[in-house]
Amino acid sequence: MRWLPILVALAALLAPLPGRAHEVRPAYLDVREDRPGEFSVLWKTPMLGEMRLALEPVFSGPVEALTPVATQRTGDAAVQTWRLRAESLRGETLRIAGLETTLTDALVRIAFLDGSTWVERLTPRQPGSLIPARPNAWSVAGTYLTLGIEHILTGIDHLLFVLALLLLTKGTWRLMKTVTAFTVAHSITLGLATLGTVHVPSRPVEAVIALSIVFVAAEIVQAQRGRAGLAAQMPWIVAFIFGLLHGFGFAGALSEVGLPEGYIPVALLFFNLGVEAGQLLFVAAVLAVVAGAHRISMAWPRWTGLVPPYATGSLAMFWVIQRVAVF
Repeated sequence: MRWLPILVALAALLAPLPGRAHEVRPAYLDVREDRPGEFSVLWKTPMLGEMRLALEPVFSGPVEALTPVATQRTGDAAVQTWRLRAESLRGETLRIAGLETTLTDALVRIAFLDGSTWVERLTPRQPGSLIPARPNAWSVAGTYLTLGIEHILTGIDHLLFVLALLLLTKGTWRLMKTVTAFTVAHSITLGLATLGTVHVPSRPVEAVIALSIVFVAAEIVQAQRGRAGLAAQMPWIVAFIFGLLHGFGFAGALSEVGLPEGYIPVALLFFNLGVEAGQLLFVAAVLAVVAGAHRISMAWPRWTGLVPPYATGSLAMFWVIQRVAVF
């Protein structure tokens, strides 16, 4: 159990905000050209208590507001809608005023009348970007790769499930099979759900994702008590089954951004690659920490081996109750 305190610390770092698991909370700008030169705008910004973040989209070229801004609060975000007229948004620079003073990002999606779409992620370090005359495959690939990495690394429930699998799986070969099974499974449902082939309501999916963590945590406890179940004996099967559900969770996040017309295969592929890259980074970080902790010689009571699964399972059960309550 030399690595136990490190894994406990990792679990604690992953769960500082239990009520916000699987939530990134970026600002989101959706602009759609529904008539030549006329655009409908949806601008969603996070709320801090009763205050909306002071963020505003600003275009470099001349734009004319056609309707007043209508504002409503939805959950912990403020949603503003209006219509504007512009000769062309192509070739202009879009900047999110005030973004540089925050810690959040802004996802931008502009859909043009000809079916083309521009998607970009703006950050406090880069609060503005040039809207290209035409999107290209490389820019789409880079944007969606980054979105995939960020989504998995900020999806606390997904990372806790992976951490639980690492605690349960013994041996390098078994671990490789388990991680591969999880990857293949959520890649399948991510593609099917994103392309509209399969549709599953998001709230039940999120609840079952949390329940999958509870199940694996319980299997860890049973294995440590000498009663290894199916998950401990063949963790790759459990990883594949629950990986299908986690793929629907990834698809829900991707649907909020949308896929650019003409580049759907590229965007879907690189979002998935981003998810896998982020997942591998997390697994590598955990294994590196465990390897380093093995060098520390310290005796721990036997009961401390139950701390990680009980902590992980308790947090996940809280999410289950919380998510079922909003059905």
